[in-house]
Amino acid sequence: MVDLAGSKSVAAATQGTGHSRQPGGLERFALRISDWAERWYPDAFVFAIVGVVVVALGAVVSGAAPTAVAKSFGSGFWTLIPFTMQIGMGALLGFVVASSTPAAWLIRKLALYPSTGKGAVAYIALVTMLVSLVSWALSLIFSALLVRELARRIELKMDYRAAGAAAYLGLGATWALGISSAAAQIQANPASLPKTLISITGVIPFEQTIFLWQSMSMVVVLTVISVIVAYLSAPAEERSVTAQDLGVDLGDPVQALPKRERPGEWLEYSPILTVALAIMGFGWLVQEFAAKGFVLAISNLNTYNFLFFMIGLVLCWRPRRFIEAVAKATPSIAAILIQFPLYGAIAAMLVEPKGFGGVALADHIASMFVSISTQHLFPVTMGIYSAVLGFFVPSGGGKWLIEAPYVMAAANELKVHLGWAVQVYNAAEALPNLINPFWMLPLLGILKLRAKDLIGFTFTQFMVHTPIVLLMLWGLGLTLTYQPPVMP
Repeated sequence: MVDLAGSKSVAAATQGTGHSRQPGGLERFALRISDWAERWYPDAFVFAIVGVVVVALGAVVSGAAPTAVAKSFGSGFWTLIPFTMQIGMGALLGFVVASSTPAAWLIRKLALYPSTGKGAVAYIALVTMLVSLVSWALSLIFSALLVRELARRIELKMDYRAAGAAAYLGLGATWALGISSAAAQIQANPASLPKTLISITGVIPFEQTIFLWQSMSMVVVLTVISVIVAYLSAPAEERSVTAQDLGVDLGDPVQALPKRERPGEWLEYSPILTVALAIMGFGWLVQEFAAKGFVLAISNLNTYNFLFFMIGLVLCWRPRRFIEAVAKATPSIAAILIQFPLYGAIAAMLVEPKGFGGVALADHIASMFVSISTQHLFPVTMGIYSAVLGFFVPSGGGKWLIEAPYVMAAANELKVHLGWAVQVYNAAEALPNLINPFWMLPLLGILKLRAKDLIGFTFTQFMVHTPIVLLMLWGLGLTLTYQPPVMP
């Protein structure tokens, strides 16, 4: 029997193979949660709409006029168009780079190293987390293709489900602490900051967020722990469910270009234009990095995306190959394009319409945070809140624009280091990705699996990560002191 994703059920795959069909207690519990989520959990777009309704009602209850709430909804709807384009391009170009022919060659070479199935799962976890520090989209696709390549090595007896879960750890552990962090990128770019937010936080450069030694220490700890958990939770060889057991087609994902059929296609198949464009593009990048330095230049979303555009163009080499890669990657950004306008509207409704005493809803929520927290407990309080909200709003950048107005106002009042507050959000925001299937979709499409195949392993990581992340957010936060916002 084949499910909608094209893979056999695990129970059917293991019958008659001698594999143990009884999962452990924690995995069994996680699979029940996954079954419940698959039946009752709506699309993320529905949650975005629910968020609009809840915030609108909250603003009215706090005393804002319904007409003012409606006005802020409309005025905020299109305010994130530049940022939406930036995030969408980042995701698309990461996919293009990961699916290029040179990347496929590198993946084949990397797949030669592991010598055991459990070792292969740990190896995948390490690779995806390191790549995620550069680009979350690149890590997701690159690691998925690495899983498929390793699965072709039948002698490894690698559990395909555990390997798929390991490939997702970049999104569930480290990506938001790297340079593609949406929240850190927003805060470092005055052009991306909504006016309603910039007055609260000012501009926070990368040196005060992802390049803090405290933040980099978190990356090291999470990477080591995740690799260990991935290794220990991967089924032994005699209990592994391989891609072959699941009936997954492991054909080469990089297809050869069709033959040129008409003279007008000559330039599409020639690298001449690619070389010309790359010379101009990299020429500009050299000047940009020389003038501003790497940290300042790469913190600009436009420069970051421009770099990936040029890398993707060169790796694809021929315009036709680049066009086809873009076409395959485009469906992955559909959710970003349709949901981010709603996040912009939510952010506006939080801060624009004034209620009782001339106070906005964001101010009421900030006051609540201040009342239930202290300077030292704020990282834990905010971390728990961000993780819970992240399950319902699975978008790092969009959710930051919803949370930032009130949590950063509370951070200012409690005298919490603003850059660390951003990193608290980043570290906690990644946690729900381990149990929310939203960002799994591109990975699942490549692996031909369903979310329930991976949740048992990612839920194990979630249980281990959560207390460790909260403890580090609290402890490392004690080493930082508050600095007032820096206005552009």
